[in-house]
Amino acid sequence: MDPGAVVTVVGLLGACLVALLLILLARRDADAQRRRATEDVARIRDDARALLADAERRERRVVDREQDLAAERTALAELERRTRAQADALVESERAAARALDKAERAAARTLADAERTARERLAAARDEARAQLEAVGGLTEDEARAELTRRQVEQATNDAAGQVRRAEAQARRTAEARARRIVTAAVQRLAVPTSSQGVLSMLPLPSDEMKGRIIGKEGRNIRHFEALTGVNVLIDETPDTVVLSCFDAARREVAQVALEALMSDGRIHPQRIEAAYADALAGADERHDAAGHDAAERAGVDGLHPDLVRTMGRLRLRSSYGQSVLEHLVETAQVAATMAAELGADVDVARRGAFLHDVGKALTAQVGGTHAAVGADLARRCGETDAVVNAIAAHHDEVPATTVEAVLVQAADAISAARPGARREEVDQYLERMDKLEALVVAHQGVRRALAMSAGREVRVVVEPAEVDDYALPQLAVSIARHIEADLTYPGEIKVTVVRELRASATAG
Repeated sequence: MDPGAVVTVVGLLGACLVALLLILLARRDADAQRRRATEDVARIRDDARALLADAERRERRVVDREQDLAAERTALAELERRTRAQADALVESERAAARALDKAERAAARTLADAERTARERLAAARDEARAQLEAVGGLTEDEARAELTRRQVEQATNDAAGQVRRAEAQARRTAEARARRIVTAAVQRLAVPTSSQGVLSMLPLPSDEMKGRIIGKEGRNIRHFEALTGVNVLIDETPDTVVLSCFDAARREVAQVALEALMSDGRIHPQRIEAAYADALAGADERHDAAGHDAAERAGVDGLHPDLVRTMGRLRLRSSYGQSVLEHLVETAQVAATMAAELGADVDVARRGAFLHDVGKALTAQVGGTHAAVGADLARRCGETDAVVNAIAAHHDEVPATTVEAVLVQAADAISAARPGARREEVDQYLERMDKLEALVVAHQGVRRALAMSAGREVRVVVEPAEVDDYALPQLAVSIARHIEADLTYPGEIKVTVVRELRASATAG
C-alpha cells in the first residue's frame, strides 16, 4: 500500500476521532447546562410559590386590617355623634345659666339701687337733722363749721409734718453726722500744712557784715537806687544778719528779693548792676510762675494741666487771702477733696482736679471782669478741662448749681481748708463787723427776740418769743435762718444755728 495513502487515511481517522471527541465533550457540556437550567427553573418555581404564599398571607392581613379599621371608623363615628350631642346639650345649659345669671344680676342691681337710694335719702335726712342740731347748739353755720374744721385739720397736718421733719432730721443726723465727721477728720489729719504767714515782709540772711555796707553803698546811693527802682523798702538794721524787704505788693517784693539775692551772690553792687539784676529778675517772673505751678501740681497730685493753667496757678503763689497763701490753699484743698472722694467712692481725679483749680480765677480778676469762680471756670473750659471740673470751679461759691458729687466735695474741702485753726488771719474790725452783720441778719426774722454769735462766728444762738413761735415752728425757723445766712453772708466754714424757745410762768403769793 502506498505510504502516502496510509498517511492520508491515518490523518482522516485522527480527524474523525478528534471531531467525535469534541462532539462528546459538547454533548456532555450541554447535558450539564440542561441539568443546571432544570435545577434553576425548579428553584425559581419554588421561590415563586413561596412569594405567592407570602403575598397571599399579606393580602389576608391587609383585609383583616381593613376590616378592623372599618370597625374602628364606625366606633369613632358613633363616639363623635355622642360627643356632638353632649356639646350641644352643654351649650344649651350654658345659655340657660347665662340667662339665669343675667336675670339675677338685673334683680340684684335693682335691689342695690333701691338700697343706695334709700340709704342716701336717710343719710341726707340725718345730715340735715344733725346740721340743724349743730347749728342750734353751737351757734355756727355750715360754712363756719367747715372753715373751723379745715383750720384744725391744717393745723394738725402742719404739726404732724413738723414732727416728721424733726424725726427725719434726727435720723439723718444720727447716721450722717458721724460718718461726715469721720471723713472730714480723716482728711484733715492727713494734712501737714503751715499756718498763715506774714504778708508784707520778706527776710534774706546776710552772708557777712561787709555785705551790709555794699547794699547801702556810698552815702546810701545803692539802697536808695534799689528802693526807687523796685518800689520796696529795704530795712537792714532792724534784724541782725538779716535784710528785711517791706512792701504790700507781693509781686514787687518777690522781684526785689530775687534781684537782691542775685546781687549778694555776685558781690558787685552799684546802680548799673542793680538795674541789670532787676531787669533779669523781672524777665524771669514767668519761669518762676511755671516752676511754682508745676511744683504745686505735683504736690497736689494733678497732672496733664494746660501750660496756661500751670503759669496762672504759679502766679497765685504771690497772692494771699487773710494771710493764707492761695496756692498753698489750693494744694491743701485738692488733698482734702481727694481723701473725702476716696472715702465716699466718688471720682477722686475729678475731685482733686476741681479742688486744685477752683481759685485759679483769682490770678485774673484784675485783668478780667467777673467773679473769680466764673473767670476760673471760663479759663478751665478754654484750656480743655472736662465739664465736671468746670462745674466744680464755677459752683464752689454757689454762683451756679453743683451738678456732681465732686463739686459738692470741692465746696466742703474749700471750707475745711479756710476754716481750720491757724489757716487764716482776720482783722479785729472785720471780725466785729462780721459778727454784727450775722446778729442783725438773724434778729430781722419774725419772732426772734435776741441773737448771739458765738465761737468766732461759727455758731449763733437764737432766742425766740414763745408767744409768737411754738415748738412745732422751731425747725422751720432754724432752716430759714440758715438759708438766709447762706444767701447774704460770706464766711469760711459753716455756721451752726441753734434756736431756743423758753416759756416761763411766775406768780406771787401774798
